[in-house]
Amino acid sequence: MKKVLLICGLLVFAIVSCKNNTNAEAVTETAQKVEKSDVISDMSIYNLPSTWTNQNAEDIQLKDLKGDVLVMVMIYTTCKAACPRLVADMRNIEKRLPENTKGKVKMIFVSIDPETDTPERLKEFAKENFMDEEPWLFLRSTEQNTREFAAVLAVKYKEITPMDFSHSNIISVFNEEGELVFQQEGLGVNSDETIQNIEKAISEMQ
Repeated sequence: MKKVLLICGLLVFAIVSCKNNTNAEAVTETAQKVEKSDVISDMSIYNLPSTWTNQNAEDIQLKDLKGDVLVMVMIYTTCKAACPRLVADMRNIEKRLPENTKGKVKMIFVSIDPETDTPERLKEFAKENFMDEEPWLFLRSTEQNTREFAAVLAVKYKEITPMDFSHSNIISVFNEEGELVFQQEGLGVNSDETIQNIEKAISEMQ
């Protein structure tokens, strides 16, 4: 009888130990996932500490955008030459995205003329172009932050007159970790490769 009780006791101990081990492994795995989600790579734009204001006058940091694929272009709202074509290119890219990507991509315009492009002006511009809802986002910041961000994107711009700038025509794609994965350069160019890189970035999302 004692032998039977001893065996039962050992079985119960083994089951409890196994359960505890399983719980410990689950906790460890969860902790690892949380830790991994908090990690920002050295190549990520989310390392930039700058604060930006959107078209709704809300202040954000770039790291607040983490978790989505970002398609970004730098423009200014008073531009009458290249910028309207860049807006059209962004619209074309968004229209070509498959339905299953909805909610995973943000289409972002960053102003190179923060003095003129106030949140109120950005809001007006968004409505004029029927881009005042998701996934469209308009951002502006200080001149220093704008210059720093342009350097990261290899976008060059120069003020010619108080209302006119010369600038690069580059659309950039960032993965959910804020790492640059592709750039489309030019106006009215074929966006097949851009779409492919957006879809690839989405497929690699955790």
